[in-house]
Amino acid sequence: MSNSRPIGVFDSGIGGLTVVRAMTRHLPHENITYFGDTARVPYGPKSSQVVRDYAAQDTDVLMRLNVKAIVIACNTVSAVALDVVQRRAKVPVIGVIIPGAEAAVLATSKKRVGIIGTIGTVNSNAYTNAIRQLDPGVQVFAQPCPLFVPLAEEGWIDHKATELVAREYLFPLTLQKIDTLILGCTHYPLLSDVIGRILHHDVTLIDSGEATARAVSLMLDQHDLSNPSRMKPNLQFYVSDVPYKFSEVGERFLGQKLGMVHRIAGFAA
Repeated sequence: MSNSRPIGVFDSGIGGLTVVRAMTRHLPHENITYFGDTARVPYGPKSSQVVRDYAAQDTDVLMRLNVKAIVIACNTVSAVALDVVQRRAKVPVIGVIIPGAEAAVLATSKKRVGIIGTIGTVNSNAYTNAIRQLDPGVQVFAQPCPLFVPLAEEGWIDHKATELVAREYLFPLTLQKIDTLILGCTHYPLLSDVIGRILHHDVTLIDSGEATARAVSLMLDQHDLSNPSRMKPNLQFYVSDVPYKFSEVGERFLGQKLGMVHRIAGFAA
């Protein structure tokens, strides 16, 4: 099996493109195939069993596309269905929770870490459990921020409404004197400037996508899967619903043009 095969990345929709963006910086020669389940987004509010069923189907899509490894660029799936993907895939798998937790533990000096994410991610306690396994002495404070997702997708990156919502969400964390904050949703890096301003830049922001990209690089080395080619990589994008909005909004998340986006049929909302 050729090492020029793509790395497969999947998410419930658009947000995982921030992980792809980080991967293109850290792994500039790797081909990447992305699948966004746009017909059934968002995953965050859905039950764990539904998310697990969806994760199995998303994995099957990427395996049919002949990927050499899978990156779960969805915090919700990483939190509640990592084991499903690992069992179903015949290739190495990595999620965004453990790399983000490891980065936070390394960054914190006061051992007071905040987490923001979707309701599903926060309620799963996946980040909290991962951090406590790494360092039981770290205190963890979690806050769901569901409105950040539509604000990011709308492009309200530096809007007064976004700042008002962010102040409301982040206020409880400021009371806890955190020194590190995990951006526990792939949409949230787009709002890092406003989040940083509200926290007065005294708090280190952990982008799980960046941490995951570094972890993927190590994983490829460990499994001897790095692409030896130095040709320009091929990025391919697939979705489960009509791709118009994905193409339009996705460029903001990826930081470049997406090109052709293909629809895979058979996914009912």
